[in-house]
Amino acid sequence: MSDGPQTKPLILSIETATLAGSIALARGEKLLAGFVGDPATSHSNTLLNDIDKVLSDARVDLSQIDLFAVASGPGSFTGLRIGIATVKGLAATLNSACVGIPTLQAIAHSAGASEKTVALLPAGRGELFAQLFSVTTEGIVTALDQASHIAPQRLFEKYGSLENVLWCGEGASANRALFVENSRIAPRVRNLAEHVSSLALMRFREKHVEQPDALRAIYVRPSDAELKA
Repeated sequence: MSDGPQTKPLILSIETATLAGSIALARGEKLLAGFVGDPATSHSNTLLNDIDKVLSDARVDLSQIDLFAVASGPGSFTGLRIGIATVKGLAATLNSACVGIPTLQAIAHSAGASEKTVALLPAGRGELFAQLFSVTTEGIVTALDQASHIAPQRLFEKYGSLENVLWCGEGASANRALFVENSRIAPRVRNLAEHVSSLALMRFREKHVEQPDALRAIYVRPSDAELKA
């Protein structure tokens, strides 16, 4: 096989599901440049400038991108809308392929191989987004249940009967006090967009990419505005 875009595409990945957010630029499996944001700064104020910085660091022009990837949720409602709208706009303008990667799937991938991985992400108001996966040594992530929105105390009602669980993500780091001493908790990964990129590469090689207007956010729960309506 050649080393052209069909085997080693140039991928720009955006993750705005978390407060800090992150960006990754990769040629196939090789990371060319990355960026991790400031959790105190809105993505809407910085995202396009941050993308420009990553492209500049790698000396890549936006028109060279073969695939745009975005964390599609769950996560920050505002962040998801900004990230998905940005990828939709860029992909549509440049007539490029794009793909949405579930945030919890990327978190599970970041923790490495495990037969039982629970990915956890803060969902606001002290609650969590949670989902169970298996992850192979090749990085193939398989969902073993549906993403849910639960209180931290209910984690062990749902997953406590499982053995040798690997807990991962910001939600695991933020709730360490809940876990027993011998629990397996994966180190926190700063640049989640790198793992969005890895999963997007698999989708690209399997020809499972999307048109920009097909990208949709995965919210899991209603927004606060919807709950108050």
